[in-house]
Amino acid sequence: MNAPEPPPFDEPWEAQVFAMAVALNERGLFSWSEWAQALGAEIAAGSQEAGNAIYFENWLRTLEKLLVAKGVATETDLVNIANAWRAATLATPHGHPIVLGADRSSGN
Repeated sequence: MNAPEPPPFDEPWEAQVFAMAVALNERGLFSWSEWAQALGAEIAAGSQEAGNAIYFENWLRTLEKLLVAKGVATETDLVNIANAWRAATLATPHGHPIVLGADRSSGN
């Protein structure tokens, strides 16, 4: 009997960045050949460590660079949204959904 294959994603964020790239490709933001070229360049320029986390960090950086290159977002936009998510994560009690911009101190 063969052992079951491990899941393709170690963490939810890995699946989410994968899904975002697929969705943006389907909407025509970039072709798969453009994606493959950009991802290959990111992998070549980055850490030579192995593992899903490193691989999907490359996906995330590639996606961010393509969003900026295509004029969908600026680098400042990306920093601001990352900071907003970080703040929301820190302000959200364990087990509650994370809501961007919610003021947990007032009960929202």
